[in-house]
Formats: sequence, C-alpha cells, structure tokens
Amino acid sequence: MYKEKKIAVVIPCYNEETQISRVIETMPEYVDRIIVVDDFSKDKSVAVVENLTKANSKIKLIKEKHNRGCGGALATGYTWARDKGFDVAVRMDGDGQMDPSELELLLEPVVNGETDYAKGNRLFTGEAFEMIPRARYFGNAVLSLLTKIASGYWHVADSQSGYTAMNRKVLKTMDWRFMYTRYGQPNHLLIMLNIFNFRVRDIAVKPIYGIGEKSGMRVRKVIFTLSWLLLKNFFWRMKEKYFIRDFHPLIFFYFLGFSFSILTVFLFARLFYKWWLIGSIPPINALAAMFAFMSASLFTLFAMWFDMEENKNLR
Repeated sequence: MYKEKKIAVVIPCYNEETQISRVIETMPEYVDRIIVVDDFSKDKSVAVVENLTKANSKIKLIKEKHNRGCGGALATGYTWARDKGFDVAVRMDGDGQMDPSELELLLEPVVNGETDYAKGNRLFTGEAFEMIPRARYFGNAVLSLLTKIASGYWHVADSQSGYTAMNRKVLKTMDWRFMYTRYGQPNHLLIMLNIFNFRVRDIAVKPIYGIGEKSGMRVRKVIFTLSWLLLKNFFWRMKEKYFIRDFHPLIFFYFLGFSFSILTVFLFARLFYKWWLIGSIPPINALAAMFAFMSASLFTLFAMWFDMEENKNLR
C-alpha cells in the first residue's frame, strides 16, 4: 500500500518477452497488485510471466482470447482493478519505457487528492529532443496540439504518454467498454475525462528509448488515423459537455467558425479560378474571401478561449 491506498499496476503486454521481466522485477514494493494483461501475444510473453508468478504472488495474469489492441487490454485490467476495490490504478507498459522508480511522482498528487488523473510528460525535460526519435517527437508534438483542442485540457502535453495513474472515482465513472482500443487510447481517454470534469495533471518523467523495445506504431499512418479520431471525438465532446450535460454558447462560436472556414475554402477557390480565367481578381471576390477568413479565425479563436476558460479549473 501507498499511504493507506491500495495500488494496482496494469501492464498491457503484447510480444514483450524481452522486456516484461525487467518491468515486473523493478516494481516498487508498495504496489499491491501487478495486473499483466496479455493481448494474445505470439511470442513467449505468457510463459515468461507465468514463470515469474511462481516467485511473486502479486502478479495477476489475464490472457485475452484474441488481440484487442493496447486500449482493449487496458480496459480489461482497469475493469478487474475496479471490481477488486483498488484505490489507484496505474498504467505501465510492458516495453520497459516507464521507469518504476518514478511511479511515486505520479501517485503523490492522486493519493493526496490534488488531482484525479496524473500522466507522465516526457517533453518537460530539456533532453527530450535528443532522446526521443525525431519522427516520434514531431508526431507527438502535432498530436499533442490536436489533443489539446479535442480534449479541452489545454495545459496538457505529451498526449501519447502511457505512464498514468487514476483514482478510484475515475476508475468507477468511466465505462471502459467504450474506450478506444488502439493507438489513440490515451487521446480518447483524455476526452472522456474532460466530459466528466476530472482534474488532470502532467508530471515530468524522463524518456526511455533504445533498451531493446519494439514498437508497432507507424507515425505516418497513425497521425492521420488519430487526427480523424480526434476530430470525431471533438464534436462528441462538444455535444456531451456543452449541449447535453450543460449549455455553453461556445458551441455557436465553433459552429460559426467551422461554417466560415468552409465558406473561406469555397471563396478562395472561386477567387483563384477567376484569376486563372480572366487574369485578374474582382475586388468584391477578394473582399468576400478575406471577410470569410477573418470571421472564421475570430469565431474559432474565441471558441478556443471560452473552452480554455471553462476548463482552467481542471488542472
């Protein structure tokens, strides 16, 4: 236990036979339960974990019957931890990229009631640019910006971080059946948390790479998939938080911003077509396009500002 709180660490595991032993063996003593959820691994991960259970009674191995993705494995682990009455559920991946010695940094604000959900931020350190592979660093930066807009947590960065801790209230409130199961899981969970007005805090952790871990993520492919996921769930958050659960006029500002953005694209397309067709730009066309552009910018920026103000107490 940690300060009289029961701690469960959920480890989603997929083909991590080379790393999973080190993750489990370096787990702090105060962790009450280590829940390893094997996501239908094709290597010897299950055998390695089963061997470790002989010497460590804290380990609970759950084997998925088919591959569900990291989010699916996490949902299984979180559900188990919730049903067993744990006070704090931690996510720590099986690839060894989270330092167990930093777990206390995430637990402190959650256990002390300062926040509901703490997540690691690898970008706080000045060494992040040198330690994180370039493609992942820039991909993470782009997705973090999009996640700020989609989730409403404007103070949060490193949205792809999988090192997290949540209190029992979050564990019981979330319907884990509906959490996204693939690489967009951390982003989707932040959006879910915002709808229920949970407090989220970033905690500085060091990035760990080059230890033999293997990633199935392809940044070029994932960034477009996640962008679409974030767009859909942005509209879902607007509907759930600012229309159904409570009303806020920012939805009108976002609606007008998006409407004028579409109009801007049409008017500029028509402007360039006229330029190509007659060799000059009619002043009225240019004026209309610029008016639409300025309106889209102002309405969108005001909507973001309202959203930021509405969520500033969720730090």
